[in-house]
Amino acid sequence: MLLLNVLTIVCIDIIIYGIMNIALNYSLLPSIIYAYPLISIVTASFICGQLWFYNRSQKLRYLSHAKPRSKTQASVKVVNVEKTYRLGENEVHALKGINLEIKKGEFVAFMGPSGSGKTTLLNLIGVLDNPSKGKIYIDGIDLTKLKEKNLTNLRRGTIGFIFQFYNLIPVLSAFENVELPMLIAGVPAKEREKRTQELLKMVGLADRMHHRPDELSGGEQQRVAIVRALANKPSIVLADEPTGDLDSKTGKEVVQALRDLSNSEGATVIMVTHDPTIAGMATKVFDMRDGMIIKEHTNNADA
Repeated sequence: MLLLNVLTIVCIDIIIYGIMNIALNYSLLPSIIYAYPLISIVTASFICGQLWFYNRSQKLRYLSHAKPRSKTQASVKVVNVEKTYRLGENEVHALKGINLEIKKGEFVAFMGPSGSGKTTLLNLIGVLDNPSKGKIYIDGIDLTKLKEKNLTNLRRGTIGFIFQFYNLIPVLSAFENVELPMLIAGVPAKEREKRTQELLKMVGLADRMHHRPDELSGGEQQRVAIVRALANKPSIVLADEPTGDLDSKTGKEVVQALRDLSNSEGATVIMVTHDPTIAGMATKVFDMRDGMIIKEHTNNADA
């Protein structure tokens, strides 16, 4: 960008020099001399504008790699957020004035019955939808001010997603499913291979990494989904009912694997669940009803 601006200045100066030579031949020099300051001002304004937009785009481009300045800074902050859907002539208020802060490295759960707004809130934090009112900050950045390209970079680099039904690609092996997000992000092949193997070993799937999803149990598939979400080292992991399709024993094992991995990776985890036992494994729980947080409490998650 700096080189482009220098070339722009040189080109404009050459043009002005040529115009002044022509003006000398046609006795138009006084007019050009009066116009020269205006031309200079316009040129300077153009270049300053380019620099401002470049610096702004660079800041947003690398947003996905921004880290909180300290462990006490909010990794996620939600301020007066509302979400309203229109169904025909009716309005559905899915979220009503949500306020919360989640610190870096916390493992929190949104718990509540169906229709309480927990998944809607998760989708807003995951930049899969926009709030009707209010603001959401990730690592201090106001999401409402970002363009779609920057939001895409944020989803790809800063946030990892875990779904209830795994969403693994059936024709790919466990290894290939975990490797895919790194391939899309442009991670070199050797680095992809090393990290994929390390992650699968961490969840006990070293001997299953070349099996396809239909050759894995439900718990194994969800563990693959967990390490896939962590493949690009996101600072935030969002898990939507990660145990909803599992029996209670396997569900606890999966959440424990998620806890262990998030601790080792230093990631903030936000999990949606309707199961009090699973919510009890989080360090903090936000109880939700009718689009509102009615209670916030901490757990002794090591118990």
